[in-house]
Amino acid sequence: MASDTREGVTGTKEYKHITTTPIPRLEYGDPKAEELISSGQPVIITGSDLVGSAYHWDLHYLCANLGNGLYTVYSSDDGKFKYYDEKKVPNIPSFRPPTSHTDMTFQEFASRLKQKNHPNWIYLQQPLNDTVGPRIEMDFKGFNWDFAYSQMKKNRWGPLTSNLLLVGMEGVITPAHYDEQENLFAQIQGYKRFLLFHPDQFECLYPYPIFHPHDRQSQVDFDHPDLKKFPQFSKLKGYEGVVGPKDVLYIPMYW
Repeated sequence: MASDTREGVTGTKEYKHITTTPIPRLEYGDPKAEELISSGQPVIITGSDLVGSAYHWDLHYLCANLGNGLYTVYSSDDGKFKYYDEKKVPNIPSFRPPTSHTDMTFQEFASRLKQKNHPNWIYLQQPLNDTVGPRIEMDFKGFNWDFAYSQMKKNRWGPLTSNLLLVGMEGVITPAHYDEQENLFAQIQGYKRFLLFHPDQFECLYPYPIFHPHDRQSQVDFDHPDLKKFPQFSKLKGYEGVVGPKDVLYIPMYW
């Protein structure tokens, strides 16, 4: 499982019940980095230029080139963006979505980001495809696909399924969850702190049942863990690292 947050980069967020080991940080082409990826272990890779053609992306550039299409923007009252599956909501009559979403242009989203006293936190997640405008598409096609495809082929990851642009406010948190695919996470602007957990830590994380809307998410509130309800959480061990501009983090499937 993975949890990510901007808080903590400067040491402001501590999780006293979690023991962590630093995620290895290695140069592109280092044989050790290749070994870690091949063995399904996380690693932060520097110097890969995986998304080198997007290093100039900032709010001004994206506003100018993403066009006037509508994008799905998620909103949270507390800065935590806990995923839920809308198709499974009927399974739990008492379920209340922790976030809401609306459609807006990227320009509207950027304007909201700049508001200092807005009551809600917002977060945008947009697939990168041929609908994002010619300049963005050209940048996207210029990514270091040789690196990505060589890893896919060498490690038998299967076909590429998605490419996402993620834009959020400083301090937003994605609570602990796991994804069912391999992930090369490339940071373009700002810094992001990750907490990663090997699948052998699942019993300490108490995932929701598969029929629940929060399937693949941890039931534990990391800020205020209920150790009577989730006693194994106190034994949780993981990996921790911060990615900055031009870094790439390999997140193994199910971590």
